[in-house]
Amino acid sequence: MKPLRAAAYGTFYRLPIGVRRWLVRRAVPKYIVGAVCLVRDSDAGGERLLLLRQPPGRGWSLPAGLLERREAPIVGAARELHEESGVRLRPEDLRPAVPNAIVHARGWVDVVFEASVPASTTVFKVDGAEVYEAAWHRLDDLPQLTRATAKLLAYYGIGPLADQPGPWAALER
Repeated sequence: MKPLRAAAYGTFYRLPIGVRRWLVRRAVPKYIVGAVCLVRDSDAGGERLLLLRQPPGRGWSLPAGLLERREAPIVGAARELHEESGVRLRPEDLRPAVPNAIVHARGWVDVVFEASVPASTTVFKVDGAEVYEAAWHRLDDLPQLTRATAKLLAYYGIGPLADQPGPWAALER
């Protein structure tokens, strides 16, 4: 089952972004809502962030995924965090990020939550198909990020796009 799942994810993520969005839109009516987790290392005073390397593996991203039908965003965020990294938190352990919802072009909305966990006692468990690797990264020395992750992190003043003009700059006015 694991090789088949890995092949399916690999194939999906090799498709052009427009084709991937088209496929997702066929499965999700009208708009797409995702849940995202910004998980910081409490042992490092919040200066390290949990990132995932997923197919096709060209950049690192945040634990995130689409909500299931009628699923509360905070429940979906906790579920995706556990499915992708092995980190199990209760929904009440998550707090809404500010801003909590990021509306992207073409009908995509990310609902973002934050949490802090101690790296010293946190064990990652990845499946090797949907997620290749989970690791802590210093905020001042982030690895290559996916474009979507870099744009999302910029809303929170994190990463390579944090100082560049963009929609997130309006939030500071």
